[in-house]
Amino acid sequence: MKAKTPTRNFLLSLTAIAATLLVGCDRKGTDSSGNPKNSGKVKVAYVTNGVAPFWTIAASGVKAGAEKFGVDAQTLMPSEGLGDQKRMIEDLLTRGVDGIAVSPIDPGSQTELLNKAAKRVKVITHDSDAPESERLLYIGMDNYKAGRMCGDLVREAMPKGGSVMLFIGRLEQDNSKRRRQGVIDAILGRPENLANFDPPGDVLEANGFKILGTLTDQFDRAKAKANVEDTIAKHPDIGCMVGLFGYNPPLIIEALSQANKLAQVKVVAFDEDDATLAGIQKGTVHGTVVQNPYMYGFKSVEVLAELAKGNTAIIPASKFMDIPARQIRKGDVDAFWADLKTKTGAK
Repeated sequence: MKAKTPTRNFLLSLTAIAATLLVGCDRKGTDSSGNPKNSGKVKVAYVTNGVAPFWTIAASGVKAGAEKFGVDAQTLMPSEGLGDQKRMIEDLLTRGVDGIAVSPIDPGSQTELLNKAAKRVKVITHDSDAPESERLLYIGMDNYKAGRMCGDLVREAMPKGGSVMLFIGRLEQDNSKRRRQGVIDAILGRPENLANFDPPGDVLEANGFKILGTLTDQFDRAKAKANVEDTIAKHPDIGCMVGLFGYNPPLIIEALSQANKLAQVKVVAFDEDDATLAGIQKGTVHGTVVQNPYMYGFKSVEVLAELAKGNTAIIPASKFMDIPARQIRKGDVDAFWADLKTKTGAK
């Protein structure tokens, strides 16, 4: 049997915790399976698209929302991709909940499932949308615009241009596609155009920059790090690496440090992993674009609680609740990180 790596052990432990995390009630209010007993409260579930520190922050928001709005809520993190998420949603429908907030892994193939769920419970999306489904609302940011903000950080870090490689978990998700394209369009100096799509294997040149490609890892941390190592080997003069999922920047930092390249290659990030924020403090990461996963969780619970009461006025006409992204640089990273620790109870 192949030994599990420390990273794999961590992920499995985190998944086990997340899969049974119940907020809005204590262990005395759960059954033998760790599910809420019939307390008379509204029951909602927050389903992520994977396991990551980003989602741990969101779970803190779910917990705060459950306490404030008086509902039973649980956070579920699929560790095995699309099939795992599908099983979670089907199980929630079987057990009976009043609402589900989900970040779809592959919205195109999940539309039928989401529509099935929407006929039985209140369904909203967060972080990544499924716009063709019958979901009631999307809570998150405009990923294309956030991607452009990330691209602007690349241009700041490399005022004379240069070569760039993009790293991301997967491109099946709606947020992934939009985020990546926003980065590309901003780097290359293109006007905003949501219809743009550049194949991930294409080499793109304009505006003094050369984007070498986009490497995906399907949430496999070992593959994600190997992608960075392969890039260093194939492109020793690489100018900038851009990590577009929360775990990508820390792995970029780790691989560059081991190759003694951390001082030579610019790093631009997405999300607020501790290693990313520490890198900004040290000056080894130029900056990051952060979402607000805490508010994704909090607002999801609030919306589902109100919908359970019959209050549909909480849904805007656009069916989009915007939680804006922010750029974080060295000058504001300390204040941002302190606020994040306060919200999550981190030390």
